[in-house]
Amino acid sequence: MNDASADPSLVVQGLSKSFPTGGDPLRVLSDLDLELHSGDSLAVVGPSGSGKSTLLQILGTLDRPDSGSVRIDQTDPFELSESGLAAFRNQKIGFIFQDHHLLPQLTVIENVLVPALAIGKPSSGDLQNAQDLLSQVGLTQRLGHLPSELSGGERERVAIARALLMKPTLILADEPTGNLDRSTAETITALLLTLQASVGAILITVTHSETLAAAMSQRKELVDGKLV
Repeated sequence: MNDASADPSLVVQGLSKSFPTGGDPLRVLSDLDLELHSGDSLAVVGPSGSGKSTLLQILGTLDRPDSGSVRIDQTDPFELSESGLAAFRNQKIGFIFQDHHLLPQLTVIENVLVPALAIGKPSSGDLQNAQDLLSQVGLTQRLGHLPSELSGGERERVAIARALLMKPTLILADEPTGNLDRSTAETITALLLTLQASVGAILITVTHSETLAAAMSQRKELVDGKLV
């Protein structure tokens, strides 16, 4: 549960983004506002092409808006240097993708430790945290396996553990159950919400799944570039 009296951990104001076309620019986000507190979960729904993935890319600092601001823990990441932005992203934002994006040459435990590897040699605390997360997602017996030796649901569990390793403020999930059967999708949804609550993070998921959307504490539709 969030503390409504606390300052929101994510504040988005006046966010706009357009892409060039052969004619007029295609505006996908238009003066969009959003505030979320620690522990909130939000499903962003809407038809393909409505701008959901663009919004996720900007919130994840992988793309820049044309105008407007994003503040995460009272910091505007787009005001940071490139190296500062990369460090901020690594510490504050966890990503979970539909296709998991695990590194095929690394074992399960090594894949989970990737965010820590990005800033140097993982500490004993990082290793313990990775082991604890993999235990929570039911993969204790799979630490030394490669992604090719896992099922789709198991790979998605590894991706969830990796996203939570640094105890991020913001978890961004792009169709995290899109490639899974119904039973596995329900299991992954429950795991994701349990682990998100355990670290007090904000969870934003882009999805076409009404089941996943219904599990979030909030649901907003992206219409004409705004969340409604």
